[in-house]
Amino acid sequence: MAAAGEALQEAVLAEVPAFALSGNPAIVPSLRKHIGDHLREIRRLFGGGALDDFDFVRGYARMRAEQRFPLEATLNAYRCGQRTLSAWLREAAVASTGRAETVMSALADFSIEYTNTISTIATSEYVAHTRLLAEAEGDLRTELLSILLSGYDESDARVSQLLRRAGYLEQRLSYCVAVAQSVNASEMESPPRAQRIVSALSEAVSATSIRKLGGVRNNLSTMVFSDRRRQTGWTAPQTSLAERLHPMLLALGPAVLIGVSADHPSTSFIPKALNEAAIALDFARPAQRVVSYRDVPFRRLLAHHGTRHLQSVAPSWATTLVNADSKAHGSLIQTLRAMADADLNIQKAARSLGKHPNTVYARIARIRELTALDPQRYHDLTDLILAADCWRV
Repeated sequence: MAAAGEALQEAVLAEVPAFALSGNPAIVPSLRKHIGDHLREIRRLFGGGALDDFDFVRGYARMRAEQRFPLEATLNAYRCGQRTLSAWLREAAVASTGRAETVMSALADFSIEYTNTISTIATSEYVAHTRLLAEAEGDLRTELLSILLSGYDESDARVSQLLRRAGYLEQRLSYCVAVAQSVNASEMESPPRAQRIVSALSEAVSATSIRKLGGVRNNLSTMVFSDRRRQTGWTAPQTSLAERLHPMLLALGPAVLIGVSADHPSTSFIPKALNEAAIALDFARPAQRVVSYRDVPFRRLLAHHGTRHLQSVAPSWATTLVNADSKAHGSLIQTLRAMADADLNIQKAARSLGKHPNTVYARIARIRELTALDPQRYHDLTDLILAADCWRV
C-alpha cells in the first residue's frame, strides 16, 4: 500500500499540473491523505467489507470547493489514478491467487466502476457546496453593503470585526458611491435588469485596482468603490477617485444614467456619499449621462436642497411669477437670467436675447408689477432667480 500510494501521488503530480502549480500549501498534503483514504477503502472492500456512502470523498470535495480548487483537476486525478490502482490490484491478485487471467476482467470492471462512482459523488458534492458558498458569500456581501450604506455604530464589535476582515477599515483609503438607473426608470422594477447594471458597474473598473461592492437598493443599482488614497503618510494623494471613475462609467452606454459622489476618507461617510450620488443622479440626462456631485453648479445644488423647505413658505409673488412666465412661454424668467448674465446691463441682455432693449424694459416692468420686486436691483434679481430655480426643480 505504501508503494502504491507513492506511485499514485507521483503520477497525479506529473499528469495534473494544477496540484503542483497551486499556491495553497495544503493542496499536496491533502492529496496524499486522500490517496491513503482510497487505498484503505479499496482494501476494506476486497476484504469483504460492505459498500458505504463514501463520506471521505464527499468531505474531500467540500474541502476542494472551499479552497476554490478546480473540480476538473480532481476528476483528472481520479482518471489518472485508475491506471495505477489497476496495476496495484493486478499485482495483489496474482500474488494471492496465482491466476491472473481469471481475475483480469473482474478487476478492470471494478476499477472503472470505482472511478466512476467516486467521480460522480465528488462532482455532486463539489457543485452543491459551491452553491452554498456562493449563497453565503452573497448574503455576506449584501449585509456588508447594507451596513456601509446605512451607517453603523462604531461601538458594535461584530460590525467592526466584519468591516475589518473585509478590508474596509484600512487607513489611507478613499471611498466613493455611484448610483445608476436605466434611462427608462420603469425598467428598474425588473430585478434582472437592475442586476445587469450592477454587473456593468463592476466590469467597468475590473481592469483597475479599484475595489467594488454593489447591489440593488431602492430600485437603484448601487456600488461602493474604494481605492488607496496614498501609498504612505508621506506620499502625495492620488487623483480623485471620482475623477478616475468618470471616464470608466461612460462606457456603460447611453441607456444608463449615473450619479457619482465626492471622495470621502472613511466608511463613516459612505451614507453621506450615497446621498450625494442620489442628488447627482437627479441632474443626469441622456446628454450628460454621468454626473459627479462636485460638478453640479453651486446654485443648482442650493435650489435642490432648499426647494422642499421653501415651497411651503414661498412668497405669494413666486407662484404669480411662475404662472405668468408659463403664459409668456418662458420669456420673463429667460429675461431675468439674461440680465444676470449681462451684469444688469440692459443693452447687453437685449443683444443676448435677440430683442430690442424696449422689449426687455417692458418685461422688467411686467415682472415689477407682478412681484413688487425690481429686477434692476441686485438683491431683488437674486431672489427672483432663486425662486425660479426652486420651481424648476
